[in-house]
Amino acid sequence: MIISVNNLRKTFNRIIAVDISFLTINEREIIGLVGNNGAGKTTFFRLLLDLLKANSGTISNLNCNVSTDENWKQYTGAFIDDNFLIEILTPEEYFTFIGKLHQLKTIEIKSRLITFEPLMNGEILNQKKYIRNFSAGNKQKIGIIGAMLINPQVLILDEPFNFLDPSSQIIMKQLLLEYNRKYGTTILFSSHNLQYVMDICNRIIILESGCVIRDYDNINDMNRLEIKQYFENRV
Repeated sequence: MIISVNNLRKTFNRIIAVDISFLTINEREIIGLVGNNGAGKTTFFRLLLDLLKANSGTISNLNCNVSTDENWKQYTGAFIDDNFLIEILTPEEYFTFIGKLHQLKTIEIKSRLITFEPLMNGEILNQKKYIRNFSAGNKQKIGIIGAMLINPQVLILDEPFNFLDPSSQIIMKQLLLEYNRKYGTTILFSSHNLQYVMDICNRIIILESGCVIRDYDNINDMNRLEIKQYFENRV
């Protein structure tokens, strides 16, 4: 077990954003978190990363309480939005900053970046401009690369396919599968793209009004049909 959630509850002005009594995420799982807008996906991720304080309940990441122990940060990579970026840096400076935080030498950082060359597509490095001046899609790539650069044991991504062109989405899909296979990375990501979720994940969780209402831990044709029908019924 990598992550354990117990009696987690978060409200905003008495509106329930997250209400999860019990949830475990196991080693090497690739989990897709799906739900319509307002389902609580991003709020849940922010709670997992201690960016928000819960009203009640606990979250453990490899036996570390995320709200009281910072050790989990050493093996957890995450990208939620542009706020994770340092936009006055160049991509090279940003990747060096991330690497140094995790005791990576410069030569090792450069070596690891080679893995991401297909995703960068010649548009990220050596551009002589700050992150703030990149397109939304390339900012997304920079943030995701920064999260994956440390070869994390746990990877949390909010809408990783957002802003990416079709070719980059395919490369992103391949990268997630490769990291899970090569490093045993436990991956938790949200997406509105059901097809990618069903292609990549071995477990899919549906959130509605902050609650887990479906948890498919064995993705087969019957489950895929049921997931599609769930959202079709809400059109």
